[in-house]
Amino acid sequence: MDPINILVGINLIVSMFANASGAKKGFKKKISGIVEKPNTYLQKIPPNVSALILILIVLSIFGIGNLEASKTNQEMFWRIGGLLIFIVFSTLEVKAFKTLGQFYTQDVAVLKGQSLITTGYYKIIRHPQYLFQVISDIGAGIALQSYFVIPVVILIELPLFVLRAKKEEELFAKHFGEEFKSYKKLSGFFLPFI
Repeated sequence: MDPINILVGINLIVSMFANASGAKKGFKKKISGIVEKPNTYLQKIPPNVSALILILIVLSIFGIGNLEASKTNQEMFWRIGGLLIFIVFSTLEVKAFKTLGQFYTQDVAVLKGQSLITTGYYKIIRHPQYLFQVISDIGAGIALQSYFVIPVVILIELPLFVLRAKKEEELFAKHFGEEFKSYKKLSGFFLPFI
């Protein structure tokens, strides 16, 4: 098996274990503790698309859905660059979700006693977890030379994450009022200062 594919697989496993504790907390919050949760397709479709991308990445690790490898210097440069992007941004994604701490949930929702998180990456970007996931997925697609992963990320996952983030902002504006308005002025939506 290709060494880059192996490294992508190792990083994927490490990231999944790092996210496992957050998933458990998210499940517990789903059972109790939700103040408001809008009924929208954005609750289920984006996470299901992310699961599909995960499956496509796993298939690509085993050579299914990849371009034919030619091992040229330029190709290896792109693949190593993609691997580094995947490792860095999947690590940043885990740190972003850990910053949310007890207020992490897999749903678009406001939890009992929730406060607005404006520290860490959230100080300059309102939705760093979504941004980092999209970039890490693209990095994995480049590293694996997957002709399935990159189009699904760009054409489906990214637009759904933008819509989901906008829905979260509607909910937070309603729940946090002026505090959220002030925060919005000081932070970028997906990119800093934009």
